[in-house]
Amino acid sequence: MIIHDISRDSLKTPVYEGDPETQVTRIKNMDELDEYNLSAVSMSVHCGTHIDAPLHFYEEGSAVDELRLNTFYGKCTVISVEGILTGEDMEKLLPYCRRRLILHGNGQTFLSHSAAIVLAESRIALVGTDADSIAPPFDEAKPHRELARAGIAVLENLNLENISDGDYELCAFPLKLGGLEAAPCRAILLEMEKGLN
Repeated sequence: MIIHDISRDSLKTPVYEGDPETQVTRIKNMDELDEYNLSAVSMSVHCGTHIDAPLHFYEEGSAVDELRLNTFYGKCTVISVEGILTGEDMEKLLPYCRRRLILHGNGQTFLSHSAAIVLAESRIALVGTDADSIAPPFDEAKPHRELARAGIAVLENLNLENISDGDYELCAFPLKLGGLEAAPCRAILLEMEKGLN
């Protein structure tokens, strides 16, 4: 089995415009003759690779710790596509997709409102992207809200640089941050090596 790490480093990835900068504070440091190393991190829960829970854009939506864990583990489909996807685009793609869909678009793939509506009416449990947001900058709210109302988790800011299209096993459990709208995660894809059972 091949394990692909598709996460970005939360401490090195640029933050979303307007979000607070990530800060690391060294509380104890063995280089300064302390007995041990101890660090503290201050960051947005949307920094780096992370899960958006429905609560992010929907007041009555589930918080990240309330989502079913099987949402974040199981069969997924990676599809290369760029641009702002429409509802018609999604209707063409969905017949080829597992319940977890990852959009590989070099950071330039987004869902329009109509695409989010189609996803909300489908069997999709999670949608991911290598962009820093699933929605285009000029229309963040409507696609997010549509997915949130349908209870669809969103996985953002993936590193899909060396990932080919196809089916994989996804594992992307968010940190358990009670009551929050998002959480960082370590996302990986599991791929069976050809010719092995």
